[in-house]
Amino acid sequence: MTQRDLNLSQMRPEIPSATISDNMSEDEYFQNAVLRPVIKLQNDLVVIVFRNYINKHKAVFYGLSMEKRLDYIENAIHKDMKFRNSLKGMIIGQFTVDEYTLYIKNSSALNKRMMNLVKERIISNIQLFDKPDYLAAV
Repeated sequence: MTQRDLNLSQMRPEIPSATISDNMSEDEYFQNAVLRPVIKLQNDLVVIVFRNYINKHKAVFYGLSMEKRLDYIENAIHKDMKFRNSLKGMIIGQFTVDEYTLYIKNSSALNKRMMNLVKERIISNIQLFDKPDYLAAV
């Protein structure tokens, strides 16, 4: 293991609820062993990136109902390919070489898992996306 790989692995938070067992699929194992810790590590960056996305799209998000906000998040992550690829890069860039080798074997299914986890992470932080004070007066 290279120093980079070791550093990446050591930086990741442990997630006790992300169970790992012998009878789970490779994709589920990858999700719990790699994706969940990496996405949790990248949480603050994901929040800032999504806030920037909102502002670059004329801040319409702030005027939406909660149900519409959830739809907005869903559409941003699953339909805006430029944004989706940016998010994927933030996550994939935290993989070790061995993890990346596993990832490319089934990247399509793992991308779906990755984006669903990112979506859930954004939704769990939705209170952080209230209208900023400087926009409240507008």
